[in-house]
Amino acid sequence: MLRRLSIRDFVIVDRLELEFKPGFGVLTGETGAGKSILLDALGLALGGRTDAGVVRSGRERTDVSAEFALPPSESLAAWCADQAIPLDDDALLLRRVIEAGGRSRAWVNGVPVTLTQLREIGDWLADIHGQHAHHALLRADAQRSLLDAHAGASELASEVAALYRAWQGLVELRRLAEQDASSSERQRDLLAWQIKELETLAFDPGDWEQLNLEQARLAHAAGLIEGADETVAQLGDGDVAVCALLRRVSSRVEAMADIDAGLAEVHELLAGAAIQVDEALHALRRYRDRLDLDPARLDEVDRRIGQITDLARKYRVSPDELPQLLAEWQRELASLVERADPVHLAEQEAKAAAAYQVAANRLSELRKPAAERLSAEVSAAMQTLAMAGGAFEVVLEPLLQGTGHGFEVVEFRVAANPNQPLRPLAKVVSGGELSRIGLAIQVMTSRESATPTLIFDEVDVGIGGSVAEIVGKLLARLGRDRQVLCVTHLAQVAACGDWQWNIAKAAHGGEVVSAVTPLDDEGRIDEIARMLGGMRITPTTRRHAAEMLGLASHDLQPPIAP
Repeated sequence: MLRRLSIRDFVIVDRLELEFKPGFGVLTGETGAGKSILLDALGLALGGRTDAGVVRSGRERTDVSAEFALPPSESLAAWCADQAIPLDDDALLLRRVIEAGGRSRAWVNGVPVTLTQLREIGDWLADIHGQHAHHALLRADAQRSLLDAHAGASELASEVAALYRAWQGLVELRRLAEQDASSSERQRDLLAWQIKELETLAFDPGDWEQLNLEQARLAHAAGLIEGADETVAQLGDGDVAVCALLRRVSSRVEAMADIDAGLAEVHELLAGAAIQVDEALHALRRYRDRLDLDPARLDEVDRRIGQITDLARKYRVSPDELPQLLAEWQRELASLVERADPVHLAEQEAKAAAAYQVAANRLSELRKPAAERLSAEVSAAMQTLAMAGGAFEVVLEPLLQGTGHGFEVVEFRVAANPNQPLRPLAKVVSGGELSRIGLAIQVMTSRESATPTLIFDEVDVGIGGSVAEIVGKLLARLGRDRQVLCVTHLAQVAACGDWQWNIAKAAHGGEVVSAVTPLDDEGRIDEIARMLGGMRITPTTRRHAAEMLGLASHDLQPPIAP
């Protein structure tokens, strides 16, 4: 469950440190006071999309942190281990910073993460139902996704879509291979010729540097020999050889150092220099012995370098990139040969089709009982949501040929009144009916969700009266098993809450900010009285509010089939 939410400089929120309780909590207040802003901030911490516009005017950044109790989920623990996120205690701390310039950063338990990672872990922790979720139910993709989630088949549905794409990709390859057989053959011949050319070159990147060094040495051999002979003569073979001169000077200073110890350091330096120059002379003689003029070898090396550079220039790459180019051509030729083999392509296509069919059949097997269960649950809920006699059905319309979504079309159908035929949801319901049906669907699907925190943001729009009371009891019943947060304008829903906060605008330092006040029993009576009677609160509305709160504390079992 959500334990704490810390918000800094988010829209009209200055500083808020909120501690949440378990059960069913309601957030109420005047329109525009910032109730939904709190949930927007939480959505930010869960990886929701946003922009720099959420940063409070005049501030440098928005900073939101949400602390959740660690759910008992082995898959979540395994995911955190894979991402190197430590789980040292029973908490997960999610933090998100949005800078005024638009840059976004995120952390989980102090470890930097991407927004994709933040959204992934957020899916384990909280499920947010927005106030426009009802309208999304009119879309076929939303209906299908909701059923798959209800069936616990969302991952399988993604797998089916991927297998279908792979299958259709092979179908297209076979079609192109049959259509472009002649052009593919020309392309294969060209690649084979180019590959043979590079293979004949037998270029080795490791030898390329040595080849260039050898070419430079051979090309300058005459100058190197002349320079080596001259230097050897000056160091050891000439009339005034440096080595002999240094040895004589070193001996003279050594004799002087026997008289004056202050010259000992000078002697050491001269003796060391004599040794090093002598070693240099021996090394230079060995080098000179290896040098030789070899015009034939120079011509051979020049031809080899010319072959390599000519091919590199021809294919517009550097010599070092020739092996990579050869490997790419070899892979491309292998692919072309494979794609030009109709028997092999047919085998691959058949395997891909079989894999798709197996997964799609499994998906159908999961969808059918889930559709029946959801149909019965929502139909039962409709009887108490001012749609007595109405019915809801999740229809699985079989397809002659599979698609990326499986072997059936998922469609929500409803009859809002008795003796009416079931018709597609988008064609028969009014706005109010859609709100009630949508809320029933969300509550029913959330009951089977493993997510520990459920959040409903003004999803009770379009209902009222006794229906609102039933909705409140439904949410309160959900709150028995998990944490439920709800932003609401309805007193009947608020009265069913286990705890309640009031969100209001307040002046602070010449600015308007959003303030949150936890309500005690008296505060809840006043707030629900305000929700019932507007700005003018009378003793009658307060008595009514107190009665609602008293009733709300009993009989949380709503008259809806489980």
